[in-house]
Amino acid sequence: MAANYWDSSQRRYWTFTRQELADIRQRLEDKHRHLVQLYPLPDRRLLNIFFCQQLQRFSKRGTLGTKQQALATAQVYMRRFYSKVEIRETNPYLVLSTALYLACKVEECPQHIRHVVGEARQTWPDVITSDTSKMGETEFALISVMSSQLIVHHPYRTLLDLSPTFNLSPDELSLAWWIINDHYVTDLPLLHSPHVIALTAALLAVVLNPVQAAWSAGKEKELAAMRSGGAAAMRSDGDPVQKVGAILQHGMHQNRAVQAAMQSVVQAALGSAFSGGGAAGQELPGSGNTGGAGGAPTPALSAKVQKMMNWLAESEVDIEAMVDCTQEMISLYEVWETYKEKDCKEVIGKFVKGRGLDK
Repeated sequence: MAANYWDSSQRRYWTFTRQELADIRQRLEDKHRHLVQLYPLPDRRLLNIFFCQQLQRFSKRGTLGTKQQALATAQVYMRRFYSKVEIRETNPYLVLSTALYLACKVEECPQHIRHVVGEARQTWPDVITSDTSKMGETEFALISVMSSQLIVHHPYRTLLDLSPTFNLSPDELSLAWWIINDHYVTDLPLLHSPHVIALTAALLAVVLNPVQAAWSAGKEKELAAMRSGGAAAMRSDGDPVQKVGAILQHGMHQNRAVQAAMQSVVQAALGSAFSGGGAAGQELPGSGNTGGAGGAPTPALSAKVQKMMNWLAESEVDIEAMVDCTQEMISLYEVWETYKEKDCKEVIGKFVKGRGLDK
């Protein structure tokens, strides 16, 4: 426990390199090779999306009224727990509901265990029993696996602290907040510090905000230009402007043209900061007055990105880590396009019911 992230158990015990995390998971799969072969699972990120959506749905049921930080803490608990425990040996629905129950305690918005069990039973009647002792046992398992290291530092506070520094607009702040919400679906909470994630979210929001503004203003021509270059059509039918707008409003799926533009602008800007560039008056690649994909002038974006790059160049922030976060988020949105809730539900149901974990 520590009020300071740098002295916290999160930094000392729950922050890994990608290779370390991959090795931990490989050892876990090797130990349970029979279960892995018997119950194959889809991409880990697709499962994380499923768990995130189930957790959000559960947290909004009845009178739970869980606050966002408790929801985020619960997702981190699940990520930590499943880095040490084979998922096929558990009932994930029980784990996620217990993780939320425990997170509410830690984040000082406690819920009675009978209330949580009752809501979980209503949400997943086929796989959750009304026995409160099951949740009590799972809570003990969570605490034990995490060695009672339950304090989680989130990027939200850093984002709010830096918002005046970067002069983020309300739209940019909201978009950055959505990106932070989405990052809990990835391994980033186990890989990078909260301030790196917050800075990445702020930069992505500044880059993406013109697209959101174009949608809000109904500038279909600008959006059409952004979608040019053979970009894939959005998954749902309907007006393309509304589709892009809905996607940005929920902070989830970006179309491939916007992804490409985002990646080129952010990586060029970060590269400039890493090399000590981004001086005032200097035109950054991808953020100049051409306005990026649409070709329309965007002097405000250029000035704001340059200001952020100047700040990053003078700071001691790990720019390579920000590049890694950017790539991870872009990769997530690409994977998200293939997500189907039904597929994830079926594969989880197979091992939960097949191994009698629903009793």
